[in-house]
Amino acid sequence: MASHKADSLAAQQAAAEVEAAAEALVGIWAHVAESLDVRISPTQLRALTALGRYGELNLSQLAEALGALPSSASRLCDRLEAAGLLTRDAGRASRRAVSLRLTADGEALLEQARQRRQEQIAQVLDVMPPTGRAELAKGLTAFQQAAEPHGLPPAAADRAQGPGTPFCMSA
Repeated sequence: MASHKADSLAAQQAAAEVEAAAEALVGIWAHVAESLDVRISPTQLRALTALGRYGELNLSQLAEALGALPSSASRLCDRLEAAGLLTRDAGRASRRAVSLRLTADGEALLEQARQRRQEQIAQVLDVMPPTGRAELAKGLTAFQQAAEPHGLPPAAADRAQGPGTPFCMSA
């Protein structure tokens, strides 16, 4: 019984530490979104990231991946389409379904964002001792593996290719 309480307290402490680290990552994410060649919001960047990760989604799947209402996701797609970053096409399975995909400009912007995030994260990691970086990488891998089964859009999960598929992109 005492061991269960200790485990629970340790899990709560770890959750607080992960949350603090996640806030730092969210700060990097937001800073990068503001520094791209094309100004987009962090939510728009999350939508592009989901499309880049899954290749193609319908509106409901994108809304689920973002933790948003379909109507909000639709307005978000309107802005991204107007900016030339995504396209909407008739779905392959049903003409009534709308298929969302990144344009070449959307893919380029997403790659620019990835590179800038990795540069900023590398600057932070460079300050850490090598053993801390190794422990962090191991812990993050375990965290991702534990989180993966939760929240993936069903059709996107079917298309997901191998390990490394992220969990739900909602904030």
